[in-house]
Amino acid sequence: MRDDRRWLAAILILTLTSASIMLTGCAAPVATAALANVETGVDPAAWTKVPAGEFVLGQHEDAGMVAKPYEIMLTDATNDQYARYLNEALAKGTVKIVGDQVVGYYPGDVFHEHKHEKEIKAGDWLHVPLNDPSLRLTFEGKTFGVRPGYENHPMTVVTWFGAQAYCEFYGWRLPSELEWEKAARGTDNRPFPWGHEIMLNNANFYASRDPFERLAGKQGDTTPVGFYNGKTYDGYQTADSRSPYGLHDMAGNVWQWTADLQEGIHDRWLRGGSKDNYGYNLRIWEHNSARPDYASPSVGFRCAR
Repeated sequence: MRDDRRWLAAILILTLTSASIMLTGCAAPVATAALANVETGVDPAAWTKVPAGEFVLGQHEDAGMVAKPYEIMLTDATNDQYARYLNEALAKGTVKIVGDQVVGYYPGDVFHEHKHEKEIKAGDWLHVPLNDPSLRLTFEGKTFGVRPGYENHPMTVVTWFGAQAYCEFYGWRLPSELEWEKAARGTDNRPFPWGHEIMLNNANFYASRDPFERLAGKQGDTTPVGFYNGKTYDGYQTADSRSPYGLHDMAGNVWQWTADLQEGIHDRWLRGGSKDNYGYNLRIWEHNSARPDYASPSVGFRCAR
């Protein structure tokens, strides 16, 4: 009986530890080969317009306001887009390779010397760790490419600095949290971009049983951008999970960096949930945070302008 109790305790500890890892959205992925590069028919170069005005903000239905209309990318930036950007940025000298890292200059943040605040000084900061086994990019010494099958998957293992630099390179920016939430929600009180309920085929989340998860196990893999658009892929029927403004993947797949800086806090804010989170963590008001030099296989981004 005592042996049984020890065995049950060990199982409980393992289960709680696993749950904690998944809720952070920061767990390492299971190594797997990608499916054939699925064509979703969604153009990752497309943008959509979001009007200015009031909207329902947060879990408790506060009044949100976006003062100016803006455009936001229809999908997350893809591996293919980021590889092409890095090749252009290397040629122009806006990023460089230092050891096994892609780094670039950042002018720094105002430092308030608050407790636990990390100073973000002017200088070169990490954009992409090239030695991370989860990275879907390849680098042959001079040119960046993409691991076959992952071209139209979201770019991951990219820091806030790397996401912001991509957007700024093309004259764009990261969206604010307010802009992100309005683009995801529209103006009503829906908890998910597509409506009020979540089904397994709405998004890529923990144990959602999508085809990529079947290869990698419950922790899963990223899905191509725009995958949940109502189409059927090799017998797997997806739900049309676009937001009211037509955005794809605003819940699940990967967390998305946002632009906001808050006084005395060096962390940057992430929205949307990821493949490693349970379905209830994909609600529009949920957010996460991480240092701006943090990179994860569950974190990506999209740009606004």
